Amino acid sequence: MTPGRFKQLVLAAALSFALPLLVHAQETAAGPADPQPWQLNMGRGVTPTSYAAYDAHMVALWVCVIIGVLVFGAMAVAMFRFRKSKGAVPDTSLTHNAKLEAVWTAIPVLILIGLAFPSTSGLMRMYDVRESAMTVKVTGYQWMWKYEYLGEDVAFTSRLDRNDDALRQSGKVVTAADAPHYLLNVDNVLVLPVDTKVRFVLTADDVIHAWWVPALGWKQDAVPGIVNEAWAQIEKPGIYRGQCAELCGKDHGFMPIVVKAVSKAEYASWLAAEKAKRQPPAPAPTAEPAAPAEEAPAAETPAAETTAASQAAPSVTAAAQAG
Repeated sequence: MTPGRFKQLVLAAALSFALPLLVHAQETAAGPADPQPWQLNMGRGVTPTSYAAYDAHMVALWVCVIIGVLVFGAMAVAMFRFRKSKGAVPDTSLTHNAKLEAVWTAIPVLILIGLAFPSTSGLMRMYDVRESAMTVKVTGYQWMWKYEYLGEDVAFTSRLDRNDDALRQSGKVVTAADAPHYLLNVDNVLVLPVDTKVRFVLTADDVIHAWWVPALGWKQDAVPGIVNEAWAQIEKPGIYRGQCAELCGKDHGFMPIVVKAVSKAEYASWLAAEKAKRQPPAPAPTAEPAAPAEEAPAAETPAAETTAASQAAPSVTAAAQAG
């Protein structure tokens, strides 16, 4: 092997191990929510579910890197060290070798079994919604979401922010200066407390949607007539964005999701304010009806005037007949 070829092999091996290390380094810089330019790896997220998914992903990545280095290293050695120009003669003793075939069949099976245990346990935890502190019902519509805080009498819809909607219909080239999170802003955000296990029940009213916030570590379909479950326990306050991940019609790309994670005290204040806004207004006080006015007593006629009038009446009648 020439010195130049050896340097190439060393460089290839170094890059194979350097890329996963670069991925680890980028995860810290990228943060848990928003993707960054030239980001190579998935985000770690902010929930136990997302941590488990990230750890499983990194284990599988390292397994693939080791397998790749071994396989491509063996290929490189075979092609350059045992090439025909150096007088190499094919070895036919390994052709249809039962022991070798058993080994290279058993090793992948053992690797898959080793990966299956943590994956299965992680999936089981993802669907364990027991001991949830609160429940949020998510309903998908074309093209918005409805959130209901069950048991709290608080519900609202969340759709694409009006400013983003105006920008997308303006025909201009939208830049980060116009809208830093273009098409990922909503008019009403979903507010949740941190360090609280939140159960989600998801369904849809018209077609199939999918509620997906990458930082939470899961995606769940919202299907008409079916109620699916999921849960999240956000450990870091912040704003986490997502969108519908199931083709649901012409405005599928304009159905964002924004989750705002706040402290428990701030969430309690927000919930109290929302309840106050949604309470019916108190009825206006009605004026009491006025008491009826007392009738004035009729004027009494003196007895003398009454007697004189009764005596004068016959005299007037007699005079009229005589005339």
